Amino acid sequence: MKKTILLGAVFLSSLFFCQQKAPVLGGDRDVHGCIGSAGYTYSQIKNDCIKVFSQKIKLKEVNADKSYTSMTAVIFSKDMKRAEVFIPEGNAKSIILNREGKSKMWKSGSYIKETYVLTPYKKTGYQIKKDDVVIYQ
Repeated sequence: MKKTILLGAVFLSSLFFCQQKAPVLGGDRDVHGCIGSAGYTYSQIKNDCIKVFSQKIKLKEVNADKSYTSMTAVIFSKDMKRAEVFIPEGNAKSIILNREGKSKMWKSGSYIKETYVLTPYKKTGYQIKKDDVVIYQ
């Protein structure tokens, strides 16, 4: 009798757990339709989903005090007046920097607390400063 009750309980519990839906792969689309689990992030400049780690301009973190080093990517608008940087920290997925005049410097606007500046570095690279401290290059 005890075996019958035990087997019945096991059978019923297995039916309950089998009816729960498993997570769907790619079911984590954001408001723009980008699938984060597949490595996609929304780009404001490209107005499309992109893979940050596949971009041409990638910068490594400088003086990381963590056990790992992060990277960021930079995307420019076609007219080179805006640059989008994908900073892995903070709430925003990316920050838009604007070029002032004909200078080779892109700055964040007053809408964010910190000041980010993108400037050319050496002959072919770039560096990003946060509040006058180099964080990526």
